[in-house]
Amino acid sequence: MAEDIKTLDDLKSVVSGSAAAVADEAPREPVRDELGRSYATGKRKDAVARVWIKPGSGKFLIRNNKGEFIDYTAYFARPVLQMILRQPFQVANVEGQFDVMATVAGGGLSGQAGAVKHGISKALQLYDPTLRSALKAAGFLTRDSRVVERKKYGKAKARRSFQFSKR
Repeated sequence: MAEDIKTLDDLKSVVSGSAAAVADEAPREPVRDELGRSYATGKRKDAVARVWIKPGSGKFLIRNNKGEFIDYTAYFARPVLQMILRQPFQVANVEGQFDVMATVAGGGLSGQAGAVKHGISKALQLYDPTLRSALKAAGFLTRDSRVVERKKYGKAKARRSFQFSKR
């Protein structure tokens, strides 16, 4: 096959042919459990969120450290964090159509909000695969893998050295 490609036009025809083969794949199927929910795990920094979505009136419950579910406005009190949680629904134009239940662990509030946002985005695209393109274009399906750098020995912090004294 490699010897058949001698010009740029030959390469374009081969690439377009393989792209057509990828496009001919079966469309994605919705992934739902017996209760009609979709489940996904979201991660950001050290926080991990388990998120379930199902069609509903827009209820949004977060499980706190006591094991009880409370409204997201009580758990994430800062308006910026609440806005972060609503972003996937706004991008997909399905605001108020899904109930969300989430449990979060690890990290701080900002990381947990990012983890829940990631989990909601993944669960939405599992529930309705047609929403994937909008969520992917907004960058919500990509895990933000930045984490705190570890402290090294011989250093005060990860990179900060101890103060130098000439004498």
